Amino acid sequence: MGFKIKVGFFDKGLFKDYLTFLSPISLILSFFSIAISIPDKYKGITATAIFILFLIVYISFWVKANLQNKTVLSINNSTVEVKIGDIFAEPGLKVIAFNEYFDTQVDNKIISEATLNGLYIKRKITDVAELDQFINQDEHLTDNIIEQNQNRKQGKKAKYKLGTIFQNDDYLLTAFSKFDDKNRAYLHMNDFVNFLMNFWNEVDIVYNGRSISIPLLGAGITRLKGYETITEQELLELLIWSFKICKIKFNYPSAVSIIIHESIKDKIDFYKLKELV
Repeated sequence: MGFKIKVGFFDKGLFKDYLTFLSPISLILSFFSIAISIPDKYKGITATAIFILFLIVYISFWVKANLQNKTVLSINNSTVEVKIGDIFAEPGLKVIAFNEYFDTQVDNKIISEATLNGLYIKRKITDVAELDQFINQDEHLTDNIIEQNQNRKQGKKAKYKLGTIFQNDDYLLTAFSKFDDKNRAYLHMNDFVNFLMNFWNEVDIVYNGRSISIPLLGAGITRLKGYETITEQELLELLIWSFKICKIKFNYPSAVSIIIHESIKDKIDFYKLKELV
């Protein structure tokens, strides 16, 4: 197992957890120090041994924090689990981000076959024309059309409100990214926040007591204009923050899982996430 330092050795949260763990042990040691008299010639050795033991315990805390690859949070009485995995292997509902046109053309121009969007269409859709027909005829999607872009040379013309969801079996397809005239996905930060608010509102309508798995939205090719340096950790924290303020509740046993792809696991500080609640 690889070891990448994501939590600093003198991290304040880590030190606080260490002191919490140490408190009852220190109390026990204090009791024994009163009850048992240690000869003077052994006091130095005993103090050194205790110091080394405490240091080993702290180092073990630090190593464990850096190796952590899963976090379970309680938000609004709902369970939110952040973990490494394959979203296609998850049970329950699974979110797949589409662009604002709900394009389905996987040609490495409109949709890259390497994206989650492209993989979903290639792996899970046997009849793309049928999916297009379902999308075009869906009343909820029709109500969320904001424009017909007749100037678009490739792909579909109907542009949907960001965050709009179309359910196809166990998959929730959502209009996530805007497309420029060269078919490059992008978002402004206010678009991203508006997407998240509308997305959770749509999820609240369709989840119906089922668990839902969500990829780390925005971690792919999407350009967050004005925030070119935003990290995967910041995107994850935004996603969790939006769930927190939207007040949607997943009653047990249903839960929300945020699935982190293996390729970016070293960019996520799982230990730090507990500070968000």
